[in-house]
Amino acid sequence: MLAEVEPIAQFKMNLRGKLIEPHDADYETCRKVYNGMIDKRPTMIARCLDEADVIAAVNFARENNLLVAIRGGGHNGAGLGMCDGGLVIDLSLMKGTHVDAVEKTIQVQGGCTLGDVDHATHAFGMAIPMGIQSTTGIAGLTLGGGVGHLSRKCGLTIDNLLEADVVLADGQFVRASEEENSDLFWAIRGGGGNFGVVTSFLFRTHPISMVYGGPMLWELTDAKEVMKWYHEFIKGASDDINGFFAFLTVPPGPPFPEHLHLRNMCAVVWCYTGKLEDAEKAFEPIRNFKKPALDLVGPLPVPALQSMFDPLMPTGMQWYWKGDYVKELTDEAIDLYIEHGSKLPTMLSTMHLYPINGAAGRVDKNAMAWNFRDANYAMVIAGIDPDPANKDVITTWAKDYWNAVHPHSEGGSYINFMMEEGQDRVKATYGSNYEKLVTIKKKYDPNNLFRVNQNIIPV
Repeated sequence: MLAEVEPIAQFKMNLRGKLIEPHDADYETCRKVYNGMIDKRPTMIARCLDEADVIAAVNFARENNLLVAIRGGGHNGAGLGMCDGGLVIDLSLMKGTHVDAVEKTIQVQGGCTLGDVDHATHAFGMAIPMGIQSTTGIAGLTLGGGVGHLSRKCGLTIDNLLEADVVLADGQFVRASEEENSDLFWAIRGGGGNFGVVTSFLFRTHPISMVYGGPMLWELTDAKEVMKWYHEFIKGASDDINGFFAFLTVPPGPPFPEHLHLRNMCAVVWCYTGKLEDAEKAFEPIRNFKKPALDLVGPLPVPALQSMFDPLMPTGMQWYWKGDYVKELTDEAIDLYIEHGSKLPTMLSTMHLYPINGAAGRVDKNAMAWNFRDANYAMVIAGIDPDPANKDVITTWAKDYWNAVHPHSEGGSYINFMMEEGQDRVKATYGSNYEKLVTIKKKYDPNNLFRVNQNIIPV
């Protein structure tokens, strides 16, 4: 407990940013995160402007034995960028980017969103692989692994990370790369926020500006045929072709035709990164498989594909999600996916299968903390609705769906698709890499200061 006011006053003086407390007018706004289901009340929120602010915040938390949460974009499904009764180190104002057009890299501060990064790289005809929604925070996405539209072509986000600046639990500011603090660099690539506050990232970029992408929708009665075909197709597809499978309810507005509005359907959202003049030919086997009820696939800029779903998913929705790594889609598993995917409880609730084969699957499973390189998909079941009254409905549906299909999974989950699910799930997610992560955690955060996360316990 903080018995004196003086240390807090000193802390405020040490910050270039603002220290927000419960009596401040902007407290209620600043404690909200993307998931409207999260309602945590920290003692204070340090809105950091630079690395010096982060160092001051880490030191203050450690010296005063405060619970610490690290907030980047605030997108974490489990709300692990916020805490009750502790200090939130908020990086959301640290939004600097710098593109090096010669070295083909981009430096990104920890408060950036995917949209911020796309804005910076697209002007140079470049992109990095990351997510599917522009409002996602780059820090949490990266530290968890980073799955998205470009994964089969370019690998995971962490496969393109060259170095990171990190504030450790003891307040030290260090660089993590293959050359410096290589064990820390190994751990932060998939190990989440367990090892320090990452204030900036340096990524390798790729010369991708325009893609051929968008959704194809099929009738729910075709779902079994589509899933079986999709599974075989995506396992052998060229790295240039990515597409995630989904069960969804068609939104009631453009660009969707009125006769499909609010219908439960299955879909694949495609992204082709090859030459645009070759796209139609590359999609011949896809279009020849089975004519979709709707085909909205065509040329578009990477930022347009990345932000395609933003209007449907504003901040403040109720979210409950569960995930797994999946290798095979057997007939039995497909039947279960369809059984629950055909009972979406609300218009925005969905299930996605994100491919993590191709380039992402050719990285050694022990090369970094991310462990499931032999899986074909990172699967997520997401119960979503704007109305808090539907919290139990979407949560129950997501849990029932997951319980049904989990026996057909590889056992672990992409940590960015997990709620607070207990230590066994964390261990399962890292598998054979877990003990190495514990060793590195003991070295860099022996007292577990950074524990509001999918926690790696240093014992």
